[in-house]
Amino acid sequence: MTPRNKISIKDLSVQYSGHYAVNKITFDIPEKSIVAFIGPSGCGKSSLLRSINRMNDTIPGCNVTGKILIDGVDIYHEKVDPVVLRLKVGMVFQKPIPFPKSIYENVAFGPKIHGMYSSKAEIDEIVESSLRKVGLWEDVKDRLKDKGTSLSGGQQQRLCIARTIAIKPDVILMDEPCSALDPIATIKIEELMQELKKHYTIVIVTHSMQQAARVSDNTAFFYMGKLVEYAETKLVFNQPQNKQTQDYITGKVG
Repeated sequence: MTPRNKISIKDLSVQYSGHYAVNKITFDIPEKSIVAFIGPSGCGKSSLLRSINRMNDTIPGCNVTGKILIDGVDIYHEKVDPVVLRLKVGMVFQKPIPFPKSIYENVAFGPKIHGMYSSKAEIDEIVESSLRKVGLWEDVKDRLKDKGTSLSGGQQQRLCIARTIAIKPDVILMDEPCSALDPIATIKIEELMQELKKHYTIVIVTHSMQQAARVSDNTAFFYMGKLVEYAETKLVFNQPQNKQTQDYITGKVG
């Protein structure tokens, strides 16, 4: 059974002061899957990622044309509130940045801001559930009042993911989520992604082709703002249809 599309990107372009970072791309992202964006620096993958939760709105001189549909709704329609959109589309950044608060308050912050609970017991349950989902609960359950910054780098990134899923998004965007982590922490985050995709649609930007090959179901290869190839990950890496893709994967261009 073919999974339904969670995100549909149609003829999308992103320009910064007239320069195309993303140039008229169209493709679909299936529900409850992991899609990796790969390509050399400056190819447009991070600009595209930021378009999916309208973070580009905050950048002066940025102009987005075309459509991004999530569950059939055009997120750039004038009636769509970006704040509400970002409840549905969470973001995990390259460097883990816990808030300067306790572990508990890091996870509780979003639900509190958005009034997503009605009692102390309910917010406690959200915090525990989110920390359990990222495999952190057993490590921190006796030190929830400690600062989030007291955790190791890998634990901090999992805390940031827990903070993201606490507001119950449908989509999780990850921008180089393992680039600041050691190999062991990276493996744990990759294992976590496999668990999370049972419940969420995940889009990851990565410079590591090995990581894309390990974690993603589909891979999109970008070059100079263009979508060169998009297919099942095993096909992109083992049977690329485009010579440009093959040259990048084999290290001839980078």
